[in-house]
Amino acid sequence: MDYQNELSGKVALVTGGTKGAGRAIAERLLQAGATVIIAARNAPEKENSKLHFIPSDLSKAEGTQKVVSEVLSAYGRLDILVNNLGSSTTPAGGFTALSDEDWESTLQANLLAPVRLDRGFLPQMIDRKNGVIIHIASIQGILPLYDSTLPYAAAKAGLRNYSKSLSNEVSPKGVRVLTVSPGWINTGASKAWLAEIARNANSTVEEAQQGVMQALGGIPYGRPAEPEEVAELVGFLVSPRASYLSGTEYVIDGGTVPTI
Repeated sequence: MDYQNELSGKVALVTGGTKGAGRAIAERLLQAGATVIIAARNAPEKENSKLHFIPSDLSKAEGTQKVVSEVLSAYGRLDILVNNLGSSTTPAGGFTALSDEDWESTLQANLLAPVRLDRGFLPQMIDRKNGVIIHIASIQGILPLYDSTLPYAAAKAGLRNYSKSLSNEVSPKGVRVLTVSPGWINTGASKAWLAEIARNANSTVEEAQQGVMQALGGIPYGRPAEPEEVAELVGFLVSPRASYLSGTEYVIDGGTVPTI
């Protein structure tokens, strides 16, 4: 379908937009005609002069304030906010392996960063009675892996709840709020992780991938998502074609979650 100009004139921000699904989302919105800003701690892996990069550590309050100030100063408004930033760097081993610092850093990046950015950009969206906010959560918000990503799963569960609550508040004021919960995504980081698993287990990457899918309880579709597949869903949700969608969650996981 031709979506080349459906976001023409719109200003969009994608956090964590320098790699993986965030990068794919940013490029998808760019293809649809939006002016796209990306924010992350590290510079893009591949340079694209059409994507406006703001270096910032969004896990810190001053980092989110820097992005809000720079975007509103440079563009005067923000129409689309995609809170894609997410990370899980905590050690495996369950609750006893986790310190306060592990919990706090994960909650800051995965829950409080979106909360702060929403708070910074929502007033001008409400004033104009127009805007879209996407929260990229995870199926781990409802399908946690306690032995490996306990704080991340808890943070994403909180993000899902917060997103629904925020939608109830601001949808009557003209701002759509939606949640996208991917399963496993085949990013560069994921490929490197699989290679490491394979090396440690003296197995093939294909065997490592099968092992991860089994740990998730299986992926009926038989593979992880490609970043572009997640980006296509987001591209639709922020477009005028999705104008009546708000307050709902869209799971894109190849059938991983075993319940309805």
